[in-house]
Amino acid sequence: MSLRHAALRLVTLVLVLGHGALASAGPRWTEQQARDWYARQGFLVGANFVPATAINELEMWQAETFDPARIDTELGWAASIGMNTMRVFLHDLAYQQDPEGFLRRVDQFLGIAAKHRIRPMIVLFDSVWDPFPAVGPQRPPRPGVHNSGWVQSPGKVALEDPSHWPRLETYVKAVVGRFKDDGRVLAWDLWNEVDNMNDPAYASLEPKNKGELVLALLPQVFAWARESGPTQPLTSGLWRGGDWSKLGELAAIDRVQVVLSDIVTFHSYDPPAQLEARIRQLQGYNRPIICTEYMARGNGSTFEGSLPILKKHGVGAINWGLVQGKAQTHLPWDSWRRPYVDREPAVWFHEVFRRDGTPYDPKDIAAIKAATR
Repeated sequence: MSLRHAALRLVTLVLVLGHGALASAGPRWTEQQARDWYARQGFLVGANFVPATAINELEMWQAETFDPARIDTELGWAASIGMNTMRVFLHDLAYQQDPEGFLRRVDQFLGIAAKHRIRPMIVLFDSVWDPFPAVGPQRPPRPGVHNSGWVQSPGKVALEDPSHWPRLETYVKAVVGRFKDDGRVLAWDLWNEVDNMNDPAYASLEPKNKGELVLALLPQVFAWARESGPTQPLTSGLWRGGDWSKLGELAAIDRVQVVLSDIVTFHSYDPPAQLEARIRQLQGYNRPIICTEYMARGNGSTFEGSLPILKKHGVGAINWGLVQGKAQTHLPWDSWRRPYVDREPAVWFHEVFRRDGTPYDPKDIAAIKAATR
């Protein structure tokens, strides 16, 4: 039996039996365990973080471009307005290139974050943007385009070829195993936007059966992480549309995310009413909830509108992103169709600070400080 066929059988067990299908890898947290953990955290507020000097995860973590001084500066800005967490993306190729050096740099990053009383949520895999990652020097930003250099992990080649799974397993177990008892780590977000087809940027380059490929691999990633024995919760967040309140009616991959996660995480770049509706849909799972991506000003998702709702419902709040930089995520998504080379956006899409540390909008700072008092 091939690895993929075995994995798909595992998916079937997960969907039929729930988290007990992976009991051999260690049980999913009970609802009470998850609630007890969350009660110790306080109100979580932070941002998705990549320093302004890095265009993507590889540039952030490779030895030649790892920038602890800039990281220290930017996390200092975050702490000064009350942020206490960050969501940070790793990359399997950065580990494969230099395993011990990579782990040392993650450890150094956690030390810098701890200095600022920030406990990161660490993301291991990501299905968003360029499906062809490569180690070494990263390309410069494409003028006027949102997140033009971000890369997926694993890339298309590894996703389509199960012979790569052993090295992915090594990566997961090495990272989670190294930091499984580390109080500086808030949680493990195992896979971001698992089956995003990245239309229009890269849709023509994506595997046509991407959802099926990820559906085969995702339960394995949960199993590898659980086998490492983490004391922090595991999760993978819902992000697409639909009614999330009815588990039996969710797409198969969404059900896998829900039944294997210790805590519920989700994305919402919608105005306040839709955000609150999403929260209510998820409350029936009786687990802590963290919104791991929100705040897109052009979509009507703002700090002023979202943070009071998130705080009212006790939902953690991690916006995209922190500082204007090489990722260029202050530009809207529509820049992939019409780059902002001859004009400025009416409002910044994401980000809290300009590259020099001045706030983009003082109202944002006021809203964040009000929520974190």
